[in-house]
Amino acid sequence: MPDHASSSNPAVQTQLDRLAALSPGRDVLGLERIAELCARLGNPQLQLPRTFHVAGTNGKGSTCAYLRAILEAQGRRVHAYTSPHLVRFNERIRLAGTLIDDMLLAALLEEVLDEAADLRASFFEVTTAAAFLAFARIPADDCIIEVGLGGRLDATNIIPPPAVAGIASLGIDHEAFLLAPEAGTPDDPATRIAWEKAGIVKPDTPVATLAYPPHVRNVIAAKVADVGATLFPEGDGWAVEQGGDAFRWTSKLGSAAPLLRSRMAGAHQMRNAGLAIAMLRLAPEPRPSDAEIAQGVAEAFWPGRMQRLGAGPLTGLLPDGTEIWLDGAHNADAGFALARQFEGETRRVHLVTGMLANKNPAAIVAPLADRLASLTVVPVPGHEHHAAAAFGSDAKTAVSITAALRGLKVDPAREIVLIAGSLYLAGEVLSANRELPE
Repeated sequence: MPDHASSSNPAVQTQLDRLAALSPGRDVLGLERIAELCARLGNPQLQLPRTFHVAGTNGKGSTCAYLRAILEAQGRRVHAYTSPHLVRFNERIRLAGTLIDDMLLAALLEEVLDEAADLRASFFEVTTAAAFLAFARIPADDCIIEVGLGGRLDATNIIPPPAVAGIASLGIDHEAFLLAPEAGTPDDPATRIAWEKAGIVKPDTPVATLAYPPHVRNVIAAKVADVGATLFPEGDGWAVEQGGDAFRWTSKLGSAAPLLRSRMAGAHQMRNAGLAIAMLRLAPEPRPSDAEIAQGVAEAFWPGRMQRLGAGPLTGLLPDGTEIWLDGAHNADAGFALARQFEGETRRVHLVTGMLANKNPAAIVAPLADRLASLTVVPVPGHEHHAAAAFGSDAKTAVSITAALRGLKVDPAREIVLIAGSLYLAGEVLSANRELPE
């Protein structure tokens, strides 16, 4: 399903309306259309600055955020292409550190859409080509590119070998596309997902990864060996040693700052930071100093990922002192990461969730079941979504996120609120609470 988008700028909205009509209701994989589109635009993907390419099921956006923050702590100008956006389409394209402005966004989309008119290109393909065009025209020192879906056939994979590739957490998601029957692909679902993600590995490219079960690790190692790349995995190559709310990064290439602290919550975010550091250790000079790594890790932020909501219209609906956490978790891997975040937490959790119809409700509810104080299900506006019945007999229904919060009876000393289940829902929450990503 393509990402819906709207803008208060009429010129941008005109192009977003054209964009939304390209591939309604479907994702499209393959490199033929994006290759032709980029050729018509002068192959901007061949004119990028030093590039970092990041794939994964979960955590790749956070890894990109850590990469950008550390590079910017070096004083470098950084382009970034990420998806999906939470509130505004502009969040997808960051130019030399700043979100793309409406005037340039409208002009770029119009240029690319005009070239793509007869190609049957998808929403994501046009967006990717527009980002490449912007990155090629505006000077920067580095470019961070997040894979959209899979890796092997993702539109971003049209780029030449990057300076470094990274593969974040792997899990089962987007099964209809990444597990579609195809000759010559692995039969085991976990192995197939790893095989698809490893498709970003290119000749002579250093690759940093997290640690995976042996059958998954072997798939990636085989791809790395096949193309003559270099593998730098968590465990054998580098490690994160957690101590309370801080961690140390160590490796055979040398340690980073003695103690690192991230403003993003959770042990999984420490590992995402570790992956970013590993990628930067593999990059050609100039590499960040320990102090710059520490500053970047401390400053990095990725909205909608275990984000504690601040004061706003939504949080004002609940008693003073209520903790309200927001996370875009929507699959089993992310659900277990959420559960780990609450390990040792004595307070009960009021879960407010909304999930797309093609996701599994148990992925989020089951890992948290033993600590739930209540479960409220809300719609995901603009998308097909599960009704409350899909979440079990204890689930209540609310017509909106506002209505759900108004219906909660929370004791701030004993309970917290978690909103999770969809990045689309996360965007609705941030918009309603007037916390727009910058």
